[in-house]
Amino acid sequence: MTAEGFDFREQLQQGCSSLGIVLDAEAVERLFVYFTELRRWNKKVNLIAKGTAEEEILENHFLDSLTLLPLLATSENPHLLDVGSGAGLPGLVCKAARPEITVTLLEPRLKRVSFLRHVIRTLKLSGVSVLVARVEDEILLPSTPAFSHITSRAVTDIAEFLGMVSRLCGQGTTVICMKGPKWREELQTLQTLSPAISLQHGMTLERQLPFSGAERALLTFSR
Repeated sequence: MTAEGFDFREQLQQGCSSLGIVLDAEAVERLFVYFTELRRWNKKVNLIAKGTAEEEILENHFLDSLTLLPLLATSENPHLLDVGSGAGLPGLVCKAARPEITVTLLEPRLKRVSFLRHVIRTLKLSGVSVLVARVEDEILLPSTPAFSHITSRAVTDIAEFLGMVSRLCGQGTTVICMKGPKWREELQTLQTLSPAISLQHGMTLERQLPFSGAERALLTFSR
């Protein structure tokens, strides 16, 4: 139990239940440790906005990240690339919840990389790597497709993100754009997308975050 009666584990379970996501006790505990370390490190490293309430961290960062899990479950051996992972959102949160998922975290800022590696060690996770690079780095991130899914919470513009990751997309790769309520307007702007990118919109999975009711949408793109 944390200050003012907020119980992360209980609220996490309630939120996941509302989203149709099932977590076992070990996953809940890993995410609680992650949450605790995120709050502790955020006092000295700029990981998320300072002064963010615990309830907001749970919903806007942890639960929002976990909405990816149903899409990742569509692959037999999912390998997620999280571009500009920052504090591990959403990639490392999904990994903590489902350790069997292979995850690559792409993050150029060294202080954030230190945090990611600390959490990976603390949670004793395997099958997760941190690349200290940007998505344009063709040496560390060659164009040979190795990912079943690619996502980012750091790049907000759909067209820009699809342009950045298109070289990493094979026939079986799904790009997931995590958007807010204005996703329809953004989709309309994709008419000007370069034909060379050749990624087509597939499905849109709409969700409401369980406590605030905030609207979220996961838009998928593939060749």
